[in-house]
Amino acid sequence: MERSELYKIGELARLADVSPRTIDYYTKLGLLEPEKRSDTNYRLYSDETLIRLKRIESMKKEKYTLEEIKVSLEQWGRVSKDDIVTHKLSSLQLHLEQLVKEAKELEPIIEKLKPNQLKKLTKLLTQPTAACIEALLFLVGKGPFT
Repeated sequence: MERSELYKIGELARLADVSPRTIDYYTKLGLLEPEKRSDTNYRLYSDETLIRLKRIESMKKEKYTLEEIKVSLEQWGRVSKDDIVTHKLSSLQLHLEQLVKEAKELEPIIEKLKPNQLKKLTKLLTQPTAACIEALLFLVGKGPFT
């Protein structure tokens, strides 16, 4: 059986490139939870906590508030207790939201394109867009494979 590494707060902070105070704060907010306590009462955090901490920092860089991050992590946690799955799903959520934002920013530019430019753009985007839509439909259980 593979043993998961356990980290004291300082070790976790160093690995995640955040301050120990940040970890304390996230723990108080319920964003992080220690795996257990040591015999000397140190909080010990797991590898899964390190992954979660990196995901929180990634979401912060995307301008999510800590409350939004907490809600998102709770929602994905209800979908799956597997931290790798929840990480991938929340990462996908971030990418989709970024795509929506970028598409909205492009709208005024696209409206100014000439017909032949618009035709080329459509040709370039159709296949990857269709593949993305198919993958998302499959993900939500409405795809051709269900």
